[in-house]
Amino acid sequence: MDGIFGWLGAEGAHQDLIRQMAGGDADAAELRRHSSAALGLAARSRFGKADIDVEDGRAVALMGRPRFVDPELARVAREAGPAAAIAQGWRSHGAGLPARMQGNFAFAVLEPQQKKAWLVLDRMGAERLGYAHRGDQLVFGSSVQHVAAHPAVGRNIEPQAIYDYLYFHNIPAPRSLYRGVHKLLPGQIVTLENGRLDTRFYWQADYTPHDASFDVRRDTFRRVLDAAVRDADGPATAAFLSGGTDSSTVVGALTAARGGPVDTFSIGFDAEGFDEMAYARCAAARYDSRRHEYYLKPADIVTAIPLIAREYDEPFGNDSAVPTYFCARAAREAGFGRMLAGDGGDEIFGGNARYAKQKLFENYFRLPAPLRRGLIEPLAKLPGVSERFPLSKLKSYVRQANVGLPLRMESYNFLHRTPLDQIFAADFVAAVDPSAADAALTEVYTRTASDHYINRMMRLDLKFTLADNDLRKVGTMTEAAGVEVGYPLLDDRMVAFANHLPVDCKVRGQTLRWFFKEALRDLLPEEIINKRKHGFGLPFGVWSTQHAPLAELVHDGLSDFKRRGWVQPSYLDHMLAMQRGPHASYYGVMIWVRMMLERWLQANAH
Repeated sequence: MDGIFGWLGAEGAHQDLIRQMAGGDADAAELRRHSSAALGLAARSRFGKADIDVEDGRAVALMGRPRFVDPELARVAREAGPAAAIAQGWRSHGAGLPARMQGNFAFAVLEPQQKKAWLVLDRMGAERLGYAHRGDQLVFGSSVQHVAAHPAVGRNIEPQAIYDYLYFHNIPAPRSLYRGVHKLLPGQIVTLENGRLDTRFYWQADYTPHDASFDVRRDTFRRVLDAAVRDADGPATAAFLSGGTDSSTVVGALTAARGGPVDTFSIGFDAEGFDEMAYARCAAARYDSRRHEYYLKPADIVTAIPLIAREYDEPFGNDSAVPTYFCARAAREAGFGRMLAGDGGDEIFGGNARYAKQKLFENYFRLPAPLRRGLIEPLAKLPGVSERFPLSKLKSYVRQANVGLPLRMESYNFLHRTPLDQIFAADFVAAVDPSAADAALTEVYTRTASDHYINRMMRLDLKFTLADNDLRKVGTMTEAAGVEVGYPLLDDRMVAFANHLPVDCKVRGQTLRWFFKEALRDLLPEEIINKRKHGFGLPFGVWSTQHAPLAELVHDGLSDFKRRGWVQPSYLDHMLAMQRGPHASYYGVMIWVRMMLERWLQANAH
């Protein structure tokens, strides 16, 4: 597993400890390592983006491809490597250095003589970094498995993390699967000094709107897009092409930057309602791309399940990891070592359908309070009548509106739709705090530096949808296929530009991504500008009732999961029964999440 790891503090036989933390990568040729009486650190990357630097009593371990705003540091990075540039930058700027860096990075700076350490993660969370503080030991690692392998930490599963996984389908930072192991949030710096650990943000999204004409904004946007794509491009680089707005934009901009066709890779599904290949072909035709297509089969899911369980350092329940892997694998087999992805456009330009939907609920509070409380709400509560259409719709609308953001968006969460004592065993419920998941959402929503609910929802999605989910999905699966991935739409310059757009440029009425689409009308096909958002979904729920080997995996996985005693067996049986009916896709998601938790636990038992 690629990444960095290490510790600050005296700890026994250091080379043996590095081997223990490295696990199966201990003898990899790419593993760089250093240890002394007071620290140890190591770095590995098959793509050449891990580095260490040790000099003048300071040790640096870096994962990623940072860009240095300071010209002198940029020169040092080119000549001596980026870890050396961080070491020099730390001497000049100290903890102010991360604000002078861009791109994707996670790094540790250790000063053993002063017993000081700093851990830093990039603004978007494209990389990852976990840590544990035990007495005088600070242990860190790109993977929480690296951290938990240190003898001062250990692999003690945190029940709350299991609940969070079932709620979010991943384990959002700062929590990890293991008790006492935490993950850095995007834009965060962790400091160890005088035996105390402190966390703060060196970066927060600035949503202050900048005034400018449409033409000025469009010209600036196109320059930033061109620069971001050019900087992300490189030898043997191809692109994902789902046929969505974001991937099509990246392909179109890359084609324009190169002045010639691009190799694109698309995934199709032979299942009604899931296949988007027609849109991918539309975009490929527009840009004259060299098109590569792969149609996913049920047998591919059977192949992918053990791979997913093995590759993620924590349980991960996003089923679109499967098509992502096969798309990246096809690129690797065609000779490509790098791919560009369109992730991030929805979260910075206002493209998620819930932004428009929540406007309808928020508009409710623009009505005069006497009208809401004196007429509408009593009407929605009329006994007997309110259960009939159309008053039933009004009742549902009023009820959801009064929940308030951000928790209103979780009203359809599986764990909110059934009493917890019908889902979980009593002992499990007693061991967790169900309100903690909602509290995590509320904390990010209220911390956002904007009073507008749409900016706050986008900031929430940058953290939970992107950093905790989509970037983990894409990054881990491309790496498993032997491919490095780049995200041009998450370039720091692009994010800053998008954040400063007025809200009306992001969601205008019920039109999502208004500015983005208007500014790209000459680049994107009309069919893609106007298409409904679909995503990179997987017909698992349908296929697992039709393909015997997949159905067997599901049955065995859930049977084993029952024995863990966390979930009521009757609830799992209910899900399986409902999946065999008309709601196969809906219940298929729930089954996938629980099955993959069991598969991960079996694959990573220590």
